[in-house]
Amino acid sequence: MNLQNQLLHDKLLHQTRRQFITKCSTGLGAAFMSSVLGKNALASAGSHDDPMSEAMQGVTHFAPKAKRVIFLHMAGAPSNLDLFDYKPELTKLDGKPTPREILEGANFPFLQGIPDLMGSRFPFHQAGESGQWMTNVMPHFEKVVDEVCFIRSMHSNQFNHAPAQLLLHTGNANLGNPSIGSWVTYGLGTENENLPGFIALLSGGKGPSAGKSAWGSGFIPSVYQGVQCRSKGDPVLFLSNPNKVSTDMRRSTIDAITKINEQAHQQHHDPETLTRISQYEMAFKMQIHANAAFDIKTEPEHIKELYGAEPGKESFANNCLLARRLAERGVRYIQLFDWGWDTHGGKNNDIDKKFVNKCKEIDKPIYALLTDLKQRGLLEDTLVVWGSEFGRTPMKENRSGNVVQKEVGRDHNPAGYTIWLAGAGVKRGHSYGATDPIGYRATENPVSTQDLQSTILHLMGMKHNKLTFPFQGLDQTLPGVTIPAHVVKDILA
Repeated sequence: MNLQNQLLHDKLLHQTRRQFITKCSTGLGAAFMSSVLGKNALASAGSHDDPMSEAMQGVTHFAPKAKRVIFLHMAGAPSNLDLFDYKPELTKLDGKPTPREILEGANFPFLQGIPDLMGSRFPFHQAGESGQWMTNVMPHFEKVVDEVCFIRSMHSNQFNHAPAQLLLHTGNANLGNPSIGSWVTYGLGTENENLPGFIALLSGGKGPSAGKSAWGSGFIPSVYQGVQCRSKGDPVLFLSNPNKVSTDMRRSTIDAITKINEQAHQQHHDPETLTRISQYEMAFKMQIHANAAFDIKTEPEHIKELYGAEPGKESFANNCLLARRLAERGVRYIQLFDWGWDTHGGKNNDIDKKFVNKCKEIDKPIYALLTDLKQRGLLEDTLVVWGSEFGRTPMKENRSGNVVQKEVGRDHNPAGYTIWLAGAGVKRGHSYGATDPIGYRATENPVSTQDLQSTILHLMGMKHNKLTFPFQGLDQTLPGVTIPAHVVKDILA
């Protein structure tokens, strides 16, 4: 942190409540508005020579291509070698021992000894006018393959689920850092004052291994953390009023709590108290507006059929339809986690059955999401990202050094895997980068998790090294201040 920023930070830290209200152009309401409308609204109302106003501007660094992001995370890691990464050389080597030079120095959670190589379990073909390589397990997605841009050279430095998921979403494999959705809402806010700027939706029966930290706010104010919502029952637990409690009673209760919180802030000057005030206000507004946003029963039958959505159930299909509804209501960052992709092999966890069933669960909804966004004119300013924390090995898993499982699987592989992006600002029907001939390591135009994060921020009009927050004596950034990060410009339209 430079001297000017340090002085500004210290000044804000030691302000009294009266000074805070005076300098914030619209008082406590400004703190709330900055969380839900973006700091641009406050900046435009504040004085240009007011350091508080300058500190809270949060304007984009250049014209954005994307207004919002929908990130589809397949928790557990699908096998790119059985989906999108065509490796005829690996097919020729199927069943043969893995060369020792590949295994030397490599870390795997479960592989031991010298495992056998395993080619794709499914035939590859070229799809769409762009001729993208893919297998036959996602026939609906194949219809929209020309809309997407594949990055076939992703890599990570983490080989276990939780730290790899944290690295992908927070820029750090350790706990305590803000997720990318929190950074985005911190920088831009949301276009809808009645819904959170950052919403997380879960399917598959479990959450990601990283837990709620995958959508947490870390060291930035907790008002920017993601709100986990449900596609079954109330969108948020306890959102509905209890029996015999009216909306007016709830309003009076919140007003009383706000007065107590204001007194607490006057005494202790804790910014989290202001967060608490804004969260109560948001909860009250969500009681009125969230149920309508999450009520997919109101969708026409042909739209529910398009997605394969079934109101009242928890499913990836329902969440994709919800993602579209939230996107058109101005939610800035929508994060979907679908659990169940960790196909190591063995009964009910193999590639031939479990993996295929998971692909069927996401195939139609993803096709529907891209199709629906496009027909509504939303795809042109919505960035859709599909991927996972890492890939899977070109070797057959062999725990204890022996292949004892008839139902085959693959171990974790962070060295090279595939993701794709679609929509705002990215090339259509394009492939970037490549792995080696057996699909093990990214060799052509490698893209790190930090590069992906920087590219997402770039598409939203922000420079990754300019979107900062002071913490532990440094102006912290999403990719981190010590690791190089680059925008992948060759995939930009």
